[in-house]
Amino acid sequence: MRSGNPALTDKVFTEAPRYAGAGTMTISGTVNKTFLSILLCIASASWTWNLFFNSGNPQSIMGWLWFGVIGGFVVAMVTIFKKEWAPLTTPTYAILEGFALGGISSVFEAQFPGIVIQAVSLTFGTLGALLLAYKSRLIKVTDNLRLGIVAATGGIAIVYIIDLILSFFGIRIPMIHESGWLGIGFSVFVVIIAALNLVLDFDFIERGAESGAPKYMEWYGAFGLMVTLVWLYLEILRLLSKLSSRK
Repeated sequence: MRSGNPALTDKVFTEAPRYAGAGTMTISGTVNKTFLSILLCIASASWTWNLFFNSGNPQSIMGWLWFGVIGGFVVAMVTIFKKEWAPLTTPTYAILEGFALGGISSVFEAQFPGIVIQAVSLTFGTLGALLLAYKSRLIKVTDNLRLGIVAATGGIAIVYIIDLILSFFGIRIPMIHESGWLGIGFSVFVVIIAALNLVLDFDFIERGAESGAPKYMEWYGAFGLMVTLVWLYLEILRLLSKLSSRK
Protein backbone atom coordinates (compact mmCIF):
# COMPACT_ATOMS: atom_id res chain seq x y z
CA MET A 1 0.00 0.00 0.00
CA ARG A 2 1.23 3.47 -0.83
CA SER A 3 -0.10 7.00 -0.45
CA GLY A 4 1.32 10.40 -1.38
CA ASN A 5 0.17 11.57 2.02
CA PRO A 6 3.20 11.55 4.39
CA ALA A 7 0.90 10.47 7.21
CA LEU A 8 -0.16 7.32 5.33
CA THR A 9 3.00 5.58 4.28
CA ASP A 10 3.60 1.93 3.41
CA LYS A 11 2.86 -0.63 6.14
CA VAL A 12 1.51 2.03 8.53
CA PHE A 13 -1.57 -0.05 9.34
CA THR A 14 0.05 -3.47 9.45
CA GLU A 15 2.90 -2.24 11.68
CA ALA A 16 0.68 -0.34 14.10
CA PRO A 17 0.88 -1.60 17.71
CA ARG A 18 -2.05 -3.84 18.62
CA TYR A 19 -3.73 -4.19 21.98
CA ALA A 20 -5.88 -7.14 23.09
CA GLY A 21 -9.60 -6.37 23.18
CA ALA A 22 -9.19 -2.93 21.59
CA GLY A 23 -11.30 -3.72 18.52
CA THR A 24 -10.52 -3.23 14.86
CA MET A 25 -10.69 -0.34 12.43
CA THR A 26 -13.82 0.21 10.30
CA ILE A 27 -14.63 2.52 7.38
CA SER A 28 -17.68 3.98 9.14
CA GLY A 29 -15.66 4.64 12.29
CA THR A 30 -13.02 6.50 10.28
CA VAL A 31 -15.70 8.56 8.49
CA ASN A 32 -17.29 9.55 11.82
CA LYS A 33 -13.97 10.59 13.29
CA THR A 34 -13.07 12.55 10.17
CA PHE A 35 -16.39 14.39 10.39
CA LEU A 36 -15.76 15.23 14.04
CA SER A 37 -12.25 16.45 13.22
CA ILE A 38 -13.62 18.72 10.50
CA LEU A 39 -16.16 20.19 12.93
CA LEU A 40 -13.41 20.90 15.47
CA CYS A 41 -11.33 22.56 12.76
CA ILE A 42 -14.25 24.74 11.67
CA ALA A 43 -14.99 25.74 15.28
CA SER A 44 -11.45 26.96 15.99
CA ALA A 45 -11.20 28.58 12.55
CA SER A 46 -14.29 30.60 13.42
CA TRP A 47 -12.45 32.00 16.43
CA THR A 48 -9.59 33.59 14.49
CA TRP A 49 -11.97 34.55 11.65
CA ASN A 50 -14.25 36.51 14.01
CA LEU A 51 -11.28 37.98 15.86
CA PHE A 52 -9.94 39.40 12.61
CA PHE A 53 -13.18 40.91 11.35
CA ASN A 54 -14.18 42.27 14.76
CA SER A 55 -10.85 44.05 15.20
CA GLY A 56 -10.09 44.83 11.56
CA ASN A 57 -6.43 44.45 12.46
CA PRO A 58 -4.37 41.60 10.90
CA GLN A 59 -1.94 41.74 13.81
CA SER A 60 -4.70 40.66 16.18
CA ILE A 61 -4.66 37.14 14.72
CA MET A 62 -0.97 36.64 14.01
CA GLY A 63 -0.33 35.03 17.38
CA TRP A 64 -3.19 32.55 16.91
CA LEU A 65 -2.18 31.90 13.30
CA TRP A 66 1.41 31.02 14.15
CA PHE A 67 0.31 29.09 17.23
CA GLY A 68 -1.82 26.99 14.90
CA VAL A 69 0.87 26.56 12.25
CA ILE A 70 3.70 25.63 14.62
CA GLY A 71 1.54 23.69 17.05
CA GLY A 72 -0.17 21.82 14.23
CA PHE A 73 3.17 20.83 12.73
CA VAL A 74 4.48 19.57 16.07
CA VAL A 75 1.32 17.59 16.82
CA ALA A 76 1.34 16.15 13.29
CA MET A 77 4.90 14.88 13.78
CA VAL A 78 3.95 13.35 17.13
CA THR A 79 0.93 11.65 15.53
CA ILE A 80 3.01 10.19 12.70
CA PHE A 81 5.58 8.69 15.09
CA LYS A 82 3.15 7.72 17.88
CA LYS A 83 0.10 6.48 15.99
CA GLU A 84 -1.47 4.98 19.09
CA TRP A 85 -1.82 8.53 20.46
CA ALA A 86 -4.03 9.52 17.50
CA PRO A 87 -7.30 9.53 19.55
CA LEU A 88 -5.84 12.51 21.44
CA THR A 89 -3.53 14.11 18.88
CA THR A 90 -5.93 14.07 15.90
CA PRO A 91 -8.58 16.30 17.58
CA THR A 92 -5.76 18.52 18.85
CA TYR A 93 -4.31 18.77 15.34
CA ALA A 94 -7.74 19.67 13.94
CA ILE A 95 -8.19 22.49 16.47
CA LEU A 96 -4.71 23.89 15.89
CA GLU A 97 -5.10 23.77 12.12
CA GLY A 98 -8.39 25.59 12.55
CA PHE A 99 -6.61 28.50 14.25
CA ALA A 100 -4.16 28.66 11.35
CA LEU A 101 -6.76 28.27 8.60
CA GLY A 102 -9.10 30.81 10.19
CA GLY A 103 -6.32 33.39 10.23
CA ILE A 104 -5.12 32.66 6.71
CA SER A 105 -8.67 32.61 5.36
CA SER A 106 -9.62 35.93 6.96
CA VAL A 107 -6.59 37.65 5.43
CA PHE A 108 -7.50 36.32 1.97
CA GLU A 109 -11.16 37.23 2.48
CA ALA A 110 -10.27 40.83 3.39
CA GLN A 111 -8.32 41.14 0.14
CA PHE A 112 -10.69 39.13 -2.09
CA PRO A 113 -14.25 39.19 -0.68
CA GLY A 114 -16.13 35.95 -1.24
CA ILE A 115 -13.02 33.86 -1.92
CA VAL A 116 -13.28 31.72 1.22
CA ILE A 117 -16.78 30.38 0.60
CA GLN A 118 -15.67 29.52 -2.93
CA ALA A 119 -12.59 27.69 -1.64
CA VAL A 120 -14.55 25.82 1.04
CA SER A 121 -17.24 24.82 -1.46
CA LEU A 122 -14.68 23.61 -3.99
CA THR A 123 -12.77 21.67 -1.33
CA PHE A 124 -15.77 19.76 -0.03
CA GLY A 125 -17.22 19.44 -3.52
CA THR A 126 -13.97 17.83 -4.65
CA LEU A 127 -13.99 15.54 -1.62
CA GLY A 128 -17.54 14.40 -2.33
CA ALA A 129 -17.01 13.95 -6.07
CA LEU A 130 -13.83 11.93 -5.64
CA LEU A 131 -15.35 9.79 -2.90
CA LEU A 132 -18.28 9.01 -5.20
CA ALA A 133 -15.95 8.28 -8.11
CA TYR A 134 -13.84 6.01 -5.89
CA LYS A 135 -16.79 4.09 -4.42
CA SER A 136 -18.32 3.59 -7.89
CA ARG A 137 -14.89 2.47 -9.19
CA LEU A 138 -14.81 5.18 -11.85
CA ILE A 139 -11.31 5.79 -10.52
CA LYS A 140 -9.30 2.63 -9.99
CA VAL A 141 -6.22 2.87 -7.80
CA THR A 142 -3.50 0.99 -9.66
CA ASP A 143 0.18 0.72 -8.81
CA ASN A 144 1.03 3.06 -11.69
CA LEU A 145 -1.47 5.65 -10.46
CA ARG A 146 -0.05 5.45 -6.95
CA LEU A 147 3.51 5.80 -8.26
CA GLY A 148 2.62 8.80 -10.42
CA ILE A 149 0.79 10.66 -7.65
CA VAL A 150 3.49 9.93 -5.08
CA ALA A 151 6.21 11.12 -7.48
CA ALA A 152 4.29 14.31 -8.32
CA THR A 153 3.60 15.00 -4.64
CA GLY A 154 7.28 14.56 -3.85
CA GLY A 155 8.26 16.90 -6.67
CA ILE A 156 5.89 19.59 -5.40
CA ALA A 157 7.28 19.20 -1.89
CA ILE A 158 10.83 19.68 -3.20
CA VAL A 159 9.82 22.85 -5.09
CA TYR A 160 8.18 24.27 -1.96
CA ILE A 161 11.20 23.45 0.20
CA ILE A 162 13.55 25.11 -2.30
CA ASP A 163 11.27 28.16 -2.38
CA LEU A 164 11.31 28.33 1.43
CA ILE A 165 15.11 28.16 1.54
CA LEU A 166 15.49 30.80 -1.19
CA SER A 167 13.05 33.09 0.64
CA PHE A 168 15.63 33.53 3.40
CA PHE A 169 17.84 35.18 0.79
CA GLY A 170 15.06 37.34 -0.61
CA ILE A 171 14.53 35.10 -3.66
CA ARG A 172 11.15 33.60 -4.60
CA ILE A 173 10.21 31.16 -7.36
CA PRO A 174 7.92 33.25 -9.63
CA MET A 175 5.55 30.47 -10.76
CA ILE A 176 4.52 29.75 -7.18
CA HIS A 177 3.51 33.27 -6.23
CA GLU A 178 2.76 35.23 -9.41
CA SER A 179 -0.66 35.40 -11.07
CA GLY A 180 0.55 34.96 -14.64
CA TRP A 181 -0.58 32.00 -16.69
CA LEU A 182 2.49 30.02 -15.64
CA GLY A 183 1.68 30.62 -11.99
CA ILE A 184 -1.98 29.74 -12.49
CA GLY A 185 -1.04 26.61 -14.43
CA PHE A 186 1.27 25.54 -11.61
CA SER A 187 -1.49 26.04 -9.03
CA VAL A 188 -3.98 24.06 -11.14
CA PHE A 189 -1.48 21.20 -11.32
CA VAL A 190 -0.92 21.25 -7.56
CA VAL A 191 -4.67 21.31 -6.86
CA ILE A 192 -5.14 18.27 -9.12
CA ILE A 193 -2.36 16.34 -7.36
CA ALA A 194 -3.69 17.29 -3.92
CA ALA A 195 -7.16 16.11 -4.96
CA LEU A 196 -5.82 12.82 -6.29
CA ASN A 197 -4.12 12.22 -2.96
CA LEU A 198 -7.62 11.99 -1.49
CA VAL A 199 -8.25 8.98 -3.72
CA LEU A 200 -5.10 7.30 -2.43
CA ASP A 201 -6.18 8.09 1.12
CA PHE A 202 -9.59 6.48 0.54
CA ASP A 203 -7.89 3.38 -0.85
CA PHE A 204 -5.38 3.26 1.95
CA ILE A 205 -8.03 3.51 4.66
CA GLU A 206 -10.17 0.86 2.98
CA ARG A 207 -7.22 -1.50 2.87
CA GLY A 208 -6.42 -0.73 6.48
CA ALA A 209 -9.92 -1.70 7.56
CA GLU A 210 -9.74 -4.89 5.48
CA SER A 211 -6.45 -5.83 7.14
CA GLY A 212 -8.00 -5.56 10.61
CA ALA A 213 -5.92 -2.60 11.81
CA PRO A 214 -6.43 -1.64 15.49
CA LYS A 215 -9.37 0.60 16.43
CA TYR A 216 -7.31 3.70 17.20
CA MET A 217 -6.20 3.74 13.57
CA GLU A 218 -9.62 5.16 12.73
CA TRP A 219 -8.37 8.36 14.32
CA TYR A 220 -5.11 8.05 12.43
CA GLY A 221 -6.99 7.60 9.16
CA ALA A 222 -9.01 10.72 10.00
CA PHE A 223 -5.74 12.54 10.65
CA GLY A 224 -4.37 11.51 7.26
CA LEU A 225 -7.49 12.77 5.49
CA MET A 226 -7.33 16.05 7.43
CA VAL A 227 -3.74 16.60 6.29
CA THR A 228 -4.77 16.21 2.65
CA LEU A 229 -7.90 18.34 3.02
CA VAL A 230 -5.94 21.18 4.62
CA TRP A 231 -3.41 21.06 1.79
CA LEU A 232 -6.15 20.96 -0.85
CA TYR A 233 -8.02 23.90 0.69
CA LEU A 234 -4.89 26.06 0.88
CA GLU A 235 -3.97 25.29 -2.72
CA ILE A 236 -7.50 26.09 -3.94
CA LEU A 237 -7.37 29.33 -1.94
CA ARG A 238 -4.04 30.19 -3.58
CA LEU A 239 -5.38 29.41 -7.06
CA LEU A 240 -8.53 31.50 -6.55
CA SER A 241 -6.47 34.42 -5.26
CA LYS A 242 -4.31 34.32 -8.41
CA LEU A 243 -7.40 34.28 -10.62
CA SER A 244 -9.03 37.11 -8.62
CA SER A 245 -5.93 39.31 -8.81
CA ARG A 246 -6.14 39.21 -12.64
CA LYS A 247 -9.59 40.81 -12.70
